[in-house]
Amino acid sequence: MNLLNLSFRYKTPLWGSILIVAATLAVSASLMNQAYDDLMSDLLNSSTNLSRTLAKTLFPTMMHEEVWRAFEIIRAPLHGGPDGSLVQPEMIFALDNRQQVFVSGQPKSLPLSADIRQFGEEYAQLADRIVASPEPDAAIIFSGSRHIYVAVPVAEEGARLGTLVIVHSKDVFMARFKSVATRGAVIGLLVLTVLLPINWYWGQRTAVPLVQLARSIDSVAHGVPPKLPLETYAYRDELGQLFEAYGLMVKALQEKALLEQEMIRSERLAAVGRLSAGIAHEINNPLGGMLVALDNFKRRGGHDERTLKTVAMIERGLTQIRDTVSAMLVEAKVKSRDLLPHDIEDLQMLLAGEAHKRSVSIHMDSDIAAPIALPATLVRQILMNLLLNAVHASDTSGTVRCKVRHAGDTLTIETENTGRTIPPELMGHLFEPFISSNDTGHGLGLWVTYQIVSQLGGQITAESRDGLTRFSVSLPTGEKLS
Repeated sequence: MNLLNLSFRYKTPLWGSILIVAATLAVSASLMNQAYDDLMSDLLNSSTNLSRTLAKTLFPTMMHEEVWRAFEIIRAPLHGGPDGSLVQPEMIFALDNRQQVFVSGQPKSLPLSADIRQFGEEYAQLADRIVASPEPDAAIIFSGSRHIYVAVPVAEEGARLGTLVIVHSKDVFMARFKSVATRGAVIGLLVLTVLLPINWYWGQRTAVPLVQLARSIDSVAHGVPPKLPLETYAYRDELGQLFEAYGLMVKALQEKALLEQEMIRSERLAAVGRLSAGIAHEINNPLGGMLVALDNFKRRGGHDERTLKTVAMIERGLTQIRDTVSAMLVEAKVKSRDLLPHDIEDLQMLLAGEAHKRSVSIHMDSDIAAPIALPATLVRQILMNLLLNAVHASDTSGTVRCKVRHAGDTLTIETENTGRTIPPELMGHLFEPFISSNDTGHGLGLWVTYQIVSQLGGQITAESRDGLTRFSVSLPTGEKLS
């Protein structure tokens, strides 16, 4: 698996962790190497100073061959420090110029007058090194040896009587170094314990929003992407600016999508309007004849009041049909009288039969007490369509409420019914033709209502939830259509 192809939510903290571990190991290795060099330097400096001091003290004893005195001198440092001390020598001995033992701190291991070469290859190499160099190196370390040797000449004023050798155990040195290295390793682990979670947190804090942004941008091909919440990345750095730019892009795409939907709806309504215009002209001809016949009937006179009232209601109904047909002509401008209080009363009477058939009660609440400068037939058609829809959508024994209010320069109409709610998938297409939530409906009622409201310069909204459906219409008053 290629690490470069991993998601940022894994790749960022992973690479950060690798760098932290590598840096910690490099620093720890450097510090351990420095600690090793410092320990070795301290050991050699201390041992060299000790050997030079002892060499000066041994010179007169070797000159007078005072072996016992020399033994006391070299034995003193062997008991001068705590056990396991780094600078504590393991052995001290002095060789004469023939590389024979003059004095030894451990006579049983290195007897007096014995040739040093007979005690093993390592001592033989030490003797050869001393012979080969008139001034031997203070520190002599053999590869694979478990000892560290510090050798200085026992000499004074050019007269060399032999060589003083101090032996240190490498095991003691390594034990001390391991102790220092262990403390360094523990500190390194503590650093990793602190830095790795912080690195992982900040890696995730940066990478997760990037992953969300990438997924959201990828969804652009399938529609308008979702707008990421503000808390996704709340900082004002370059990444924050990227999220801000993404938010502006989403807003622009949403506005573009709404504009496209509105254009599609307008084109669809225009197509249906052209179709309905042809139908409307055919309907207007017989309607005109019926209205003329009713007018002639009224002119003859001699009719009782009940007949005249019935004829007036029929005439208003036919006029409303004519004006409804005119409303289907999207560009039509309808002439009509002002809205009167009895127009609202007529509607309740006209809908009483349909409401009784479905066992639905209608409650009208109107504050209209004087004529209002709005086309009566168009407003009646709005109310008729909304109330019929509410009656058909209500459950049996349900209730339909209608409230009409005139305040200032605005007439508001609000219808409300209980019953089944409008499915969410239809809400966005509610005012389009041939869209209906009722199996028996044709879907033209709300479309015609929308056309009338638009012609009157008003607005219509709908909401449906929790078994309650409400339509609200707002119409500006004071101007008539002409």
